[in-house]
Amino acid sequence: MIQVNRNTYYLVQFKTEFKKPHPRPLSDGEGGNRPLFYPLSIGEGSGVRFSFNKYKSSKAKHSLLLIFAVFLLNSCSVTKKLPAGESLYTGATVKVVADSAIAKSEAKKIQIQLTEFVKPKPNAKLFGFPYKVWFYYLFGEPKNEKGFKSFFRKRFGEPPIFASKSVTVANVKQINLLLNNEGYFRSFAKGELVEKNNKSTAFYTATVHQRYYLDSISFSPQDTTLLGKAFTNTKQNSLLQKGSPYRFELVSGERTRIDNVLKKRGYYYFQPDFIIIKADSSVGNHKVNLSVEIKPTTSQVARKVYRIRDIHVLADYGEKNLSDSTKNKDEITFNGIKINDNTQSYSPKIFSQAIAFRRGSRYSSNTQDISLSRLINLNGNFKFVKNTFELVPRSDSALLDIFYHLTPLKAKSFQADINGVTKSNNFTGTNLSLSWLNKNTFRGAELFKITATAGLDFQVGGISSTLGAVNSSRYSIVSSLSIPRFIIPFIKTNPVRNQALPKTNISIGYELQNRSGLYDLTSLNTTVSYAWKQNNAVEHSFTPVSISLVKSSNMSEAFLEDIFRSDNPIAILALLDNKLIMSSSYNITYNPIVKAGSRHQFSFSGGVEVAGNLASLLSRIGTQQGAAETLVGVSYAQYARFDSDFKYSYSLTKSVKVANRLLFGYGLPYGNSLYLPPSKQYSAGGNNSIRAFAARAIGPGSYFSNGTIGSQLLGSQQGDVKLEFNTELRAKFTKYINGAFFIDAGNVWMQKDADSYGEDAVFGSNFYKQIAIGTGIGLRLDFSYLILRFDLATPVRKPYLPEDDRWVLKNFNLSDSQWRSENLVLNIAVGYPF
Repeated sequence: MIQVNRNTYYLVQFKTEFKKPHPRPLSDGEGGNRPLFYPLSIGEGSGVRFSFNKYKSSKAKHSLLLIFAVFLLNSCSVTKKLPAGESLYTGATVKVVADSAIAKSEAKKIQIQLTEFVKPKPNAKLFGFPYKVWFYYLFGEPKNEKGFKSFFRKRFGEPPIFASKSVTVANVKQINLLLNNEGYFRSFAKGELVEKNNKSTAFYTATVHQRYYLDSISFSPQDTTLLGKAFTNTKQNSLLQKGSPYRFELVSGERTRIDNVLKKRGYYYFQPDFIIIKADSSVGNHKVNLSVEIKPTTSQVARKVYRIRDIHVLADYGEKNLSDSTKNKDEITFNGIKINDNTQSYSPKIFSQAIAFRRGSRYSSNTQDISLSRLINLNGNFKFVKNTFELVPRSDSALLDIFYHLTPLKAKSFQADINGVTKSNNFTGTNLSLSWLNKNTFRGAELFKITATAGLDFQVGGISSTLGAVNSSRYSIVSSLSIPRFIIPFIKTNPVRNQALPKTNISIGYELQNRSGLYDLTSLNTTVSYAWKQNNAVEHSFTPVSISLVKSSNMSEAFLEDIFRSDNPIAILALLDNKLIMSSSYNITYNPIVKAGSRHQFSFSGGVEVAGNLASLLSRIGTQQGAAETLVGVSYAQYARFDSDFKYSYSLTKSVKVANRLLFGYGLPYGNSLYLPPSKQYSAGGNNSIRAFAARAIGPGSYFSNGTIGSQLLGSQQGDVKLEFNTELRAKFTKYINGAFFIDAGNVWMQKDADSYGEDAVFGSNFYKQIAIGTGIGLRLDFSYLILRFDLATPVRKPYLPEDDRWVLKNFNLSDSQWRSENLVLNIAVGYPF
């Protein structure tokens, strides 16, 4: 209770209780002056309690006015602490007086733009009170930079922003410049600074005339020199288009674009300053004609097309200077490239593959970018990559020498990682990984890595079983080799188009899982794959051979009995079935660079995987045709799987975006397979899927699990077909805090197997009736290098309920603790869901 001048007010108490909340609110009528209790929890047994002790008063309005007066007095106390002759800057107001030809919506945009443009920004406020300035002066001037006062001022305070007439005058000039740069020619502004009670506000009035638009654009047709012809050809893909509004930013961008095009065509010394764009606004009807020309004063050095003479590579540059390295008597020449490698650590071939220039070739900034990108991405072999160009010293020379300075990293290193994990099947645990790396194994910048991992998982609840607590241990060892080139000779790379060298990746791994005496699961995997970038937007991956062998053993009788008590023992046993997977796959990723000023962003990834053909061929060798379904005594999987993932986002404003994802996966088992192998099946629910449901808690189809140990421990409820759609409205509140409203929909289905989960789990014409839908709100803490995501979701449609009862949002009831425990799902994750 707060009491001032005998007037009584409300006291709000916030306290957290880890108890099961009361099932309904308590009112004043149930016990007199009792606190009102509104329970809110995420799951059973936890809640946040809000208590309101209510006392009536006939003079509450006067007291509220008194509190408001206290805020005003605090504000005055801030201005009293300002230095003599200074006033606190409280912000700016901008008024736009527009021509009648300018639409109201356009005038409003101008007003918003100018308001954001004027400087400086005022101090942060809370209910109009500059609280950070108050904190700044709270304890007076610090006497010690390391003392508490100094710490408090730096941590919580903010120095006052003082009003300045000179800043107001400067803002008027900048507003005039901005309006003219945006095509509102002959517009002007005026401003004044109004002071009251040691506080000052800037008032600006902008008189805006009708905007000018581009009419004709010409590229110096009279220049018939080699540079002039190349210059004229750059008009393709010009940023300047007839009918678009005149904007200086666009004109400046056009100069930069032309410079980039000419540098790609060999004009090394050309600069954007050598381009002049003349604007003629006298043609009438608010039109502007532009003439894009090369300055007559452009030097002859900038007018030449340059070619490459010598290419030098300093492979162990380190702390050495250029003159010492170039005198190295051990310099060798390989494919026209002069290489200095005192330690002879690298094969000369890798530099020939990475550097796209050749002796006598024309200079191109694009080729230069490709060469640097390849050297930087040579499996992390070099700490620094620098390069310089030198003009060959002749009066008529149009030749350049190139020098690449490479600082190597240590080839061999050791890493240790420890982390904690939480899984959707109610297990938590820890992993310890030890890795040994060799970054230049065979002198070709190869990366060889061996990783040994040990982990423990502990049951933390949720599994209802007669077997007691179930713990597990995992041990694995994986070795991988990444080679920055194709190791098959008949595939060649394009030295100009590919930003990065192609890679050949080879890996082999072994893992052992022990489930506390219930069963053992061992797996052996080996893969050979190729990855390459077609350009900046398109990336390919081809895996000709992938072999995976999974075997289970030592299953206890108690574990088998528990499985057969479940409602889908066939599906659970399938997860423990010995299986050999021999597959080939191809994947493509398309992620185009977003154009400047574009609101649209799109990406696509997809792939196809086929398994069983090679295994079937090998199994029939020495056997009667049609009789073999196993290879080396293990059944092999036969299937084709197709995946696609579309992402599209549209920026409504600078701080609001709509992001969407459409995901479709289809598995077609054939031959001796009724379903995809469990490791290749799809699942729905969880942090990055349909967030209103736990991971693997949806489907297949309308199936509902009874939650036995088999389904939870092994992770069943998977399918051969998946369809999912997600949409989010993302808003940026502050630099670090973002929010979201989202809707997720989808499910998984079996392709043809009805024995594991029943007929309603098979994909058919009524699949749309089995779509699960969820919605919710999200909070994201964006620290650039790390994004923490909190999504609170609730189901809208549950496909496993009777068909007439699947829409469940009508039952929304936050005051019911049982409803909250069954329908509120809090997802905590790192990064965006898509």
